[in-house]
Amino acid sequence: MRSMALDVGDRRIGIALSDETGTLASGLETLDRVGPRQDVRAVAALAATHGVAEVVVGLPRNMDGSLGPRAQKTLAFMDALRAGLRAELVPWDERLTSVMARRLLREAGTRGRRRKGTVDRAAAVLILQSYLDHRKAAVGGPAD
Repeated sequence: MRSMALDVGDRRIGIALSDETGTLASGLETLDRVGPRQDVRAVAALAATHGVAEVVVGLPRNMDGSLGPRAQKTLAFMDALRAGLRAELVPWDERLTSVMARRLLREAGTRGRRRKGTVDRAAAVLILQSYLDHRKAAVGGPAD
């Protein structure tokens, strides 16, 4: 079963895709946000093209676990996406994934403009890999 993850921001959406076994996440692309309808169509088209069964959406919770303004925007995007998507939507706690992605990219030597879109995609990879690892640990292996 193939899964996709989204790191939804105000300007960009980072997207990651799992392999067919649901074991390994890799970056797919970074979409520049255009508008709600176009963004939903673009994500739904990618999910259909890659045969995605579930879309994991990073939910940016506050450190105390509460939902702030960014999380509310993400939930609104999920509601819009739900209508145009033929895959299950899974909200996933993404606290600090963008911070970790920036640190990893900095350590890898990625600089300046190249890092901007790459951070969103790398954050999506971290979100998806943590979800896949959790799912594997919970059921003793990847779901089929």
